Amino acid sequence: MHATTYGLDVAKRVFQMYWVDGDTGEIVNRRFGRDDLIQYLSRRPPGRAALEACGSAHWWARKIKALGHEFVLLHAKFIRPFVQTNKTDAADARAIWTAVHQPGMRTVAAKTVEQQSMLSLHRIRSLAHPLCGN
Repeated sequence: MHATTYGLDVAKRVFQMYWVDGDTGEIVNRRFGRDDLIQYLSRRPPGRAALEACGSAHWWARKIKALGHEFVLLHAKFIRPFVQTNKTDAADARAIWTAVHQPGMRTVAAKTVEQQSMLSLHRIRSLAHPLCGN
């Protein structure tokens, strides 16, 4: 039996996950709340979760890894060609799942908390008003 691969579209409150059950072949496209998703993944055998790389995806990657799963972050420009219908959470989750199965798909490294903090600090500094002497 192969590990399950999940396509996960993350948002602020609602999370859409797409996968194909390895035993039954059933296609599942399910919506979760944050706590429900974490609880669900904690009960599943180790698998691979693919996410679109964004600010919150790095937090999710660290959380997914702590739950015993592997994660893959994909750049949005490589996912967009696989959206087959109008852009919805369900279509995005399926596109992420499809994209991660492509041979040679390039991935994005997950950032640590320290790396994200440093990037935030640089962003804040770059937004300082030029008339204030910064």
